[in-house]
Amino acid sequence: MGNRAFLLVSLLLVFTFMSSPFLSNAISSCNDPCQSMDDCDGQLICTNGKCNDDPDVGTHECSSTSGGGGGGGGGGGNDCQPSGTLTCGGTPYTTYTCSPTVTSSTQAKLTLNDFAKGGDGGDPSECDEQYHDNTELVVALSTGWYDGGSRCGKMIRITAASNGKSVEAKVVDECDSMRGCDKEHAGQPPCENNIVDGSAAVWDALELDKDLGVVDVTWSMT
Repeated sequence: MGNRAFLLVSLLLVFTFMSSPFLSNAISSCNDPCQSMDDCDGQLICTNGKCNDDPDVGTHECSSTSGGGGGGGGGGGNDCQPSGTLTCGGTPYTTYTCSPTVTSSTQAKLTLNDFAKGGDGGDPSECDEQYHDNTELVVALSTGWYDGGSRCGKMIRITAASNGKSVEAKVVDECDSMRGCDKEHAGQPPCENNIVDGSAAVWDALELDKDLGVVDVTWSMT
């Protein structure tokens, strides 16, 4: 009986040891914790302790699947982690494939963009391959929120944090959070991952001072 009991205890210890999460060889998915590249599934890479898309490969598994119907979420709140860096003129810029999760009142930074030919936007707007006059209520969204173009042509409501004024504007372009500093992007560095890049008309409708350049807003789908 003593040997049998010893055998059962030994098997139980082995089973517990093998099933321990700290010793598991399970592959981690988007935004799951990781310690090395081997911990991440498929073409994901381990950055800042979490699995994320590989900018060198151009994967979009995390940006396209996280956030569900919200699109472009980073797994909730501030879970969106940097994907790498891009150095422009000797200055490193953080790059992102994701953005904070879209809610009914998504916090963002409103920046000013000239969507006309020869303006800050560089090439024509990605959604329609057209330039847009500064009198049009149009915006570009950070890569995660742009969500591979799924929001092209859709209207969003933007509300200024400073005065409560709101306006509806159409999504026509991506504010690229992965690439920049080239002709296509008019020499501009990558966008942050929480940018609503609005035309002059958007700023005017919100009664904001365009000289500020960046202001706090919230936005939602209409």
